[in-house]
Amino acid sequence: MNGILLLSGGLDSCVLASSLVNQGVEVVALSFLYGQRHTKEVEAADKISKALKIQHHIIDIWSVFTHTHSALTDLGVKVPEGHYEDASMRLTVVPCRNLVFASIASSMAEAMGLECVFLAVHSGDHAIYPDCRPDFIEALKHVVALSGYGKVKVCAPFIEHGMNKADIVMLGSRIGAPMGASWSCYNGRAKHCGVCGTCVERKEAFCNAGIEDPTKYEAHDAEH
Repeated sequence: MNGILLLSGGLDSCVLASSLVNQGVEVVALSFLYGQRHTKEVEAADKISKALKIQHHIIDIWSVFTHTHSALTDLGVKVPEGHYEDASMRLTVVPCRNLVFASIASSMAEAMGLECVFLAVHSGDHAIYPDCRPDFIEALKHVVALSGYGKVKVCAPFIEHGMNKADIVMLGSRIGAPMGASWSCYNGRAKHCGVCGTCVERKEAFCNAGIEDPTKYEAHDAEH
């Protein structure tokens, strides 16, 4: 099997990339510069790709989301702090981001003669992100099949196996995924801030998995 993996540089896609390589899947990694407030994740994706010895393509599509008033793309919007259950976390939504990414990846996979587009969405993704939900993935599979020649399939292994983020951390630990090289924080400083939604979720996942968190957090330093 072979395919393109949407590699954000975050924890989930890092573990999925490692798992696929571990299974002998030929993986081509794809990352995007979409006008996000920093490039730490893309830099992390490059480190992960090098560690796993896989091809890595970076595509600049910043103009697509220039009118999106999200904390991820608009420096005028403050990154909210707290848990994803908080209403303020809607500020981190970039509408149709996964749809755009998956469409480009599907087109590339078709052109490159690859079989799959791999997505690292998981069962624990929060309801505020419509394009991470199982019904979106099912619809995407159908659309990709209709828009090409039926050769490219959309694969979301973590959704298909009912895995949440703690499960992903446990898998990453078992297979030796370079999770310490991944980047999750919405802020682009030297260390993870420790208080934005994705940092809180990252810490929670390692804690729930019972795995030591290799991440350096600003908030942790402030406590000592």
